[in-house]
Amino acid sequence: MIYILMLFGFVALIKGADILVEGASSLAKRFGISDLVVGLTIVSLGTSMPELIVTMMATFQGNAEVGVGNILGSNIANILLILGITVMFIPINVQKTTVFSEIPFSIIAALLVGFVANTHIFTAHSDVLQIDRMEGGLIILFFVTFSIYIVSLVIEDKVNLDTESSGIEIGHLPVWKAIVFILGGCVLLFLGGKFVVDGAIALAKFFNMSESFISLTIIAVGTSLPELITSVVAARKGNADVAIGNVIGSNILNILFILGLSSVVLPIPIQDASNQDILVVVLSSVLLLMLMAISRKSMLKRWHGVVLITCYIMYTGFLIWRG
Repeated sequence: MIYILMLFGFVALIKGADILVEGASSLAKRFGISDLVVGLTIVSLGTSMPELIVTMMATFQGNAEVGVGNILGSNIANILLILGITVMFIPINVQKTTVFSEIPFSIIAALLVGFVANTHIFTAHSDVLQIDRMEGGLIILFFVTFSIYIVSLVIEDKVNLDTESSGIEIGHLPVWKAIVFILGGCVLLFLGGKFVVDGAIALAKFFNMSESFISLTIIAVGTSLPELITSVVAARKGNADVAIGNVIGSNILNILFILGLSSVVLPIPIQDASNQDILVVVLSSVLLLMLMAISRKSMLKRWHGVVLITCYIMYTGFLIWRG
């Protein structure tokens, strides 16, 4: 029964994020907020909502290993699996701002988390890996910096996000229906998060696997499904900026906002093995830059997708070997 509930949890997370975005977007439109702003805020946060709920839920239940694994696993899956599958459908031309700004920023974000998680090496009386509230505040500060950068792009008109052409349609629901969608989405996200976390713990015990392994694989891929759907639809509609921007933006949001917010609410202990996963997050982004450098046109081709997916399979094999 708990595994059936876990499956329902994934469905609830995805559907909850979907109707929450639809309700919030419609309500925002009623107040005259542009599609551009809605797309950069509500829609972007909506695709990362499953990771946020699962991480917060796991942290409050004392299973931080699940929350951290979900964040790191989602970031790895976003680049190697989600982006790999996307470019298998259609090659993507990547803007220079993404190559020289967003991707390097995502690498810096991952290195920052690795640094603050290991600050114990500078403290003689502590050998515990964790992200405390102060360090979480520092991570949030970096997220604010990234948000300012996004706002500057909007102001300078360097971002052209058409939510309709990206496959994300902003509706015009009646106010009462929009509120019902928002409340219903929140309820589904809460229930989905609880069922997924409980199911992950039960699954780990049943197969005698670590909670970290389950969260880095099954939960990470499950909570990354909104990014997969958004990126594939965007790529097939010819909106490459949204396809790759969704992946990179989600990675930055996952690390800086979700992990930062969770650690501010409650300090998060970090497993030693998580340092390896943080390194894989960094190397995945570096690999992305290398592949585009090889193509010489900042372009991700179908064979690049094969390389990315192959690397994800190899990483999964490494996780099985690690236990």
